[in-house]
Amino acid sequence: MTETTEIFREFNFEAAHRLPNVPDGHKCARLHGHSYRLSVHVEGPIDPTLGWVMDFGDLKKAVQPLVEQLDHYYLNDIEGLENPTSEVLAVWLWERLHPGLPGLSAITVRETCTSGSTYRGNSGA
Repeated sequence: MTETTEIFREFNFEAAHRLPNVPDGHKCARLHGHSYRLSVHVEGPIDPTLGWVMDFGDLKKAVQPLVEQLDHYYLNDIEGLENPTSEVLAVWLWERLHPGLPGLSAITVRETCTSGSTYRGNSGA
């Protein structure tokens, strides 16, 4: 079995949303915003020559276009984010990053300092 190491890089973005499917009177049904923190994790063996799993700059290049698509936007208007919970957002990000980011192992979306969601992909895929 090959030993692996997991690295991560964090990103921040600001966005507004509302949750259309919550019960009547729920505060999250109202338009509001968050200062999101996104952690993207990649797992793999440490390259014996370079000494890293992946260049953090390459990880940033892979993720930054998605951050720009979300930053300062109304998430409900983005295709696939009509009900933009942190769980749905984590899966949405995974689906867009996974095909081009070998070793993607987890995505964590924090919508507050104390609340968020981690998605580790479809184990059946």
